Amino acid sequence: MLLAVLLFATPLWASDLAREGRIANEIQDMLLVGEPVTLQAQGAPFFGIYATEATAYSQGAVIILHGRGAHPDWVDVVNPLRSRLPEYGWKTLSIQLPIAASDASDWVYRALIPEAFPRITAAVEFLKQQGVANIVLIGHSLGARMGVEYLAQTAPDELRAFVAIGLPAEVAEADTGTLGALKKLTLPVLDIYGSRDIDSVLDTVPARAASARQAGNTAYRQHQVAGADHFFNGLSDTLIAEVRAWLGRVAPGETVNR
Repeated sequence: MLLAVLLFATPLWASDLAREGRIANEIQDMLLVGEPVTLQAQGAPFFGIYATEATAYSQGAVIILHGRGAHPDWVDVVNPLRSRLPEYGWKTLSIQLPIAASDASDWVYRALIPEAFPRITAAVEFLKQQGVANIVLIGHSLGARMGVEYLAQTAPDELRAFVAIGLPAEVAEADTGTLGALKKLTLPVLDIYGSRDIDSVLDTVPARAASARQAGNTAYRQHQVAGADHFFNGLSDTLIAEVRAWLGRVAPGETVNR
């Protein structure tokens, strides 16, 4: 049913909606944690996975943005975060971001970045309807870039912090893209990456830090995880521990009983 809805949705979307529908149909019946939800952005439906906290208290919620060509239950980074953070009092909402054909170029995906913005806003609104006022945005790879560029344009009051995992940037684009966006952010940012990350992450570590300093962002923190690659293979526990510890400092929530 979801596939049929997506196929006949408005053609204003550049994302491959048919592929989105196939992905949603493939993974929603195999979920072990969370439940499928259908959200709306600019008149078009998109898929998400919502999980409530597995504790007697609630700290807030995180919105999770996957990387290029991935999906809301991607085995690396995304699934560990969305399925494990509820164990520590966090609701999670992992959303499907715009995707292109499997062989699409970097330029095609970069053109899809603005298309993610209304989806992130829709995710915030969904969580607000659940009564959540303490929301954190977490993005991986291209999802991290979509997140940082979204926040540079608009930052709802409920969005208290941003975790960028493996955030890519282009040194030649000092005033646009990732670096240009970081120059506009003042909310707490955790820029976390692996010592074995991809070149577009490792080569721009100093430039990202410089952009945050230019913004006067004293709540920006950069952290390298020794031995981690772009997908934190074998180090999911470390990633979760680092994210949890940082959230506890900058977005602790009210720890309200449910």
